[in-house]
Amino acid sequence: MSHPEQPSPVTPDDLDEAIRLSVETLKGTPASAWDDKAGTLEWTCWETVEHMSDDLFAYAVQLGLRTPPLDVDVPFALESRRPGGPRNSVHADRASGPAGLLQVLEASGALLVAMTRTTPPEYRGHHGFGAADPEGFAAMGIVEVLVHTHDLAEGLGLGWAPPAGMCARVLARLFPDAPQTTDPWTTLLWATGRAELPGHPRLTRWRWYGEPRS
Repeated sequence: MSHPEQPSPVTPDDLDEAIRLSVETLKGTPASAWDDKAGTLEWTCWETVEHMSDDLFAYAVQLGLRTPPLDVDVPFALESRRPGGPRNSVHADRASGPAGLLQVLEASGALLVAMTRTTPPEYRGHHGFGAADPEGFAAMGIVEVLVHTHDLAEGLGLGWAPPAGMCARVLARLFPDAPQTTDPWTTLLWATGRAELPGHPRLTRWRWYGEPRS
C-alpha cells in the first residue's frame, strides 16, 4: 500500500508568500466595509487584521530572547478596544485608514519572517500548543494568515484560495492527525473548525501541535 509523500518543511518564504497574498487580496477593500463582521467571527474585519498582526508580532518576539522561558509569553501588555474585541498589543491607527491597517499587517509579518530566517533551528519558544522551533512559528503564522484571511474574505465578499502546497506543508507540521489524501486547503479549514470534510465530523474544538516531532 502506498503512502502520500511527506511534504517538505515549512519555510520563511512560505510565510512571506502567505502575507503577500493576504495583503494583495485585501487591498482595495472600501473603507466602509472594514467594520463589517469577518465571516463567522464576532470581530470586525478591522479587528481581525489587527489580531493577525498581533499574532505575527507575538510569535516574532517569542523568538527574540537569549534565554527563552518555555512556560510564559513575552509580557507585552494586551488591550481590547471594546467588550468582545480581540486583546492585542498591536493596534493600527484608525486615522491611517485601510492602507495603514495593511501596512501594520505587512510589517508585523516581516518581523516574523526575519526572525524565522535568522533564529537557529534548535531554538525553542513558548506557545500554549507546544514549545516550537522557528519552523513551527512560521507554520503557526501561516495558519493565522490563511484562515483569518478566509474569515475576512467571507465577510468582505472576496475570493481566497491559498496554494495547496503551502497548506499541505502546514498541515504536516502542525496537524499530524489530519487526513493526508483530501484537498489541503479544505483540510486546513476543517482542521481549524471552519469547514466540512467528507467522512470526518466537523470539529467544534481544535488545536495544533507546535513542538517539533524529530
